[in-house]
Amino acid sequence: QVQLVESGGGLVQPGGSLRLSCAASGFTFNIYAMSWYRQAPGKERELVAGITHSGDSTNYADSVKGRFTISRDNAKNTVHLQMNSLEPGDTADYYCAASRLRYYTGPTPSMYQYWGQGTQVTVSS
Repeated sequence: QVQLVESGGGLVQPGGSLRLSCAASGFTFNIYAMSWYRQAPGKERELVAGITHSGDSTNYADSVKGRFTISRDNAKNTVHLQMNSLEPGDTADYYCAASRLRYYTGPTPSMYQYWGQGTQVTVSS
């Protein structure tokens, strides 16, 4: 049974930091590329960051470059998203997603076979 379980969301003030984690099980994690998406109320789901199966290449949305860092630990079947300098515009539900295309870190949701249930991030004073 495939599972992707996100954690680490919450309420944070502008300028603050959060670290999201996604724990994977039920598939061979180290041959899947992994990405983080987000969806704000009334908006479409958008790619935030992606990382290849081995972790040797990453991709970021322009809006988060320099503030967010995606990483993975294949020994622990986890992927993380370190989010710094958070802004109110980062408020959204954040989802991790797995693609069996090892090097795919692009924005097309249909290229990802597995999705988590999401964790909510709220940036507000």
